[in-house]
Amino acid sequence: MGPLAWLGRQRSRAVAGMVLLALALPPLGQVLRPYVTEAVIVLLAISFMRVDLGAFARHLRRPALVLAATGWSLLAVPGIVAAIGLATGADTALPGLFLALMLQAATSPMMAAPAFAALLGLDAALVLAVLLIASIATPLTAPLVVAVLGLPLSLSPLDLGVKLLAIFAGSAAIGLAARRLLGPGRLARFEDEIDGVNIITLFVFISAVVGDVGVRFVGEPLLMSGLVALAFAVFAGLALATYLLFLKAGAGTAFALAIVVALKNIGLMLAATGGAVPELAWLYFAVSQFPIYLAPLLLQPLARRITVAAAAPKDRPRAPDQNRS
Repeated sequence: MGPLAWLGRQRSRAVAGMVLLALALPPLGQVLRPYVTEAVIVLLAISFMRVDLGAFARHLRRPALVLAATGWSLLAVPGIVAAIGLATGADTALPGLFLALMLQAATSPMMAAPAFAALLGLDAALVLAVLLIASIATPLTAPLVVAVLGLPLSLSPLDLGVKLLAIFAGSAAIGLAARRLLGPGRLARFEDEIDGVNIITLFVFISAVVGDVGVRFVGEPLLMSGLVALAFAVFAGLALATYLLFLKAGAGTAFALAIVVALKNIGLMLAATGGAVPELAWLYFAVSQFPIYLAPLLLQPLARRITVAAAAPKDRPRAPDQNRS
């Protein structure tokens, strides 16, 4: 357990190191690629094992904001991405890339989104509530998006929905059973070891997805640079649009929702499709991991300013000056 605890204590440094290691060992990615589905299930199960059900219940007592954010993430965002793709002709000129963008838009948020929000000092409970409602809805909404657009997947919309439901239900059953068996005390005591298991499992996923990226950068620098720029633009666009849309709810709340909407769970779609997507879609999915894992580092200064401003006491109105006439 010692090495696992040490690895878990590294957290963000370990994740960055895993990405570099995966880039340096592309043959390992080919070996691990068949295990993407299993890695995603383990990551989801660990997230369900650590879920704060009390915080989730508190936000569901006033569900309007949670439901609005979920609808925006799962229905409005895919609609906007589809409209842009159809208007620009990307659906016919670059069908593999269009498929990747639509799967990214239609999927639920990452299970790590609450942890990212907590790291940035944001409302992790709100992020968790949106995440869980979106996770429940995704097996219904994602196949609907696939069916409406006629996306070229080897799975039918019904098969996709069944597989998504099976992945979520199985992961939730395993994670919640483990939570009940271990209890909050043991989970807290072995937090570092669990993080270590999480990081090792994440390496399987990262290596399988980004394994070829380094080689492709050498051989096709313009293509790969364009995909990286697109991945960062999509991430920033989703975050900014969400922030502006929900700004009336408060800057801190809007920023938390921007995080949960921008951090899309692409791994879930890869798991549901068994990795049977075009090569260009694989490449986009790979480079889209970069803004995700750099998000805490890139967004921390902005999050700090927002949280400090939200915590500052409001200016009190001054009492009238009695000496004035």
